[in-house]
Amino acid sequence: MLTDDSITIVDLFSGCGGLTAGFHSYRAPGHDASPFRTVGAVEHDLAAASTYAANFGEHTGTERIHAGDIEAWDPGVVQEDVDVILGGPPCQGFSALNKKNLLKDQGDARNVLWREYVRVVRALRPKVFVIENVARFLDSGEYALLRAETEDPGGLLGEYELTEARVLNAADYGVPQARRRAIVLATRRDVRAAAPEGLGLDYPRPTHTRLKPGGAPLSPWETVQSIFAKTPRATTTTELPARRCAPLGVELPGAYRTFELHLGRTPRPLSRLRYEAIPPGGNRNDLPPELSTQAWLRHRSGTGDVMGRLRTDRPSVTIRTEFFKPEKGRYLHPSEHRPITHMEAAHIQGFDEDFRWCGSKLQIARQIGNAVPVGLASALAGQVYRYLVGVGAVADPSRRTAP
Repeated sequence: MLTDDSITIVDLFSGCGGLTAGFHSYRAPGHDASPFRTVGAVEHDLAAASTYAANFGEHTGTERIHAGDIEAWDPGVVQEDVDVILGGPPCQGFSALNKKNLLKDQGDARNVLWREYVRVVRALRPKVFVIENVARFLDSGEYALLRAETEDPGGLLGEYELTEARVLNAADYGVPQARRRAIVLATRRDVRAAAPEGLGLDYPRPTHTRLKPGGAPLSPWETVQSIFAKTPRATTTTELPARRCAPLGVELPGAYRTFELHLGRTPRPLSRLRYEAIPPGGNRNDLPPELSTQAWLRHRSGTGDVMGRLRTDRPSVTIRTEFFKPEKGRYLHPSEHRPITHMEAAHIQGFDEDFRWCGSKLQIARQIGNAVPVGLASALAGQVYRYLVGVGAVADPSRRTAP
């Protein structure tokens, strides 16, 4: 067991815990326990925070999981030295920012999330921080500001240096989902200075690829068939069990394990006819005129994902918060005449059968769609682990005998 020398994590804007789950699932070679331990988490949405607490509260301590706005959270509750901060402000929190008002303009709500993120990083001084965001974040003024504040020695984050940011595809790391996310890695300069020559904080190498003729010696992308092959064909109910939980002291529906989320829907007759008319791999453009809409008929060149079936020979499209609505994307089951279920979406995101969920069906769907895929997070965890061990910032468990 790795306890005394665990690598400590604080997860900001944690959601239900996709990043934490990935870091906790990582295993150092030759060890059966994770080298990472979470010592604090912040999430403003009560249902998502409750899900986080239901899964990680026993080890983190529910008193260290803050369900509320980040500006009300005191980093001083974390007594340990923090090695890693995970998470980053949602993109809508970055607007019209500049150094002059970043920490001073308390009245501008647009600045709150970024200002508070900087406050926490400066207070806890992690050795590494990891930001995950939408792919377009790297083209934004917000990312330009982040770079400026780290490149300037007198900047608000001047004691950190960034690894050149990248957009990573979760499918390249064994996740059966083509989900592209911006990842930003940063390390404290004094930690970086101790690194052996040639060692830096870098991105994980892909383990999977879309095979091409004479392609690379990597595994092929995982397809959604790997998920649906293990899924019961029949959905047995449309409603969650009548159960209550209160991991953070406030009652909510739950907690439900992932396998309890195989919930059906009761579609309207027209919707059912549409589902039946769409062939394997098809979409709204395959509907006969009498089953289509005027908008769909007028805009034949738009996205091909609306009312689309997932393809068994490919990864899933990005799982979003309304995956249970086929009119929102390619969310029809590959062969059955229904949308994918909450359970199937959670599996595509990498959550296991025993992960516990708190909240209503709608709240749980939002948590699933907003999560970082667990497999992508685990790949990042491996890189962070190897870097911190390599620079001597944490103990190397391979040189110790487990008690």
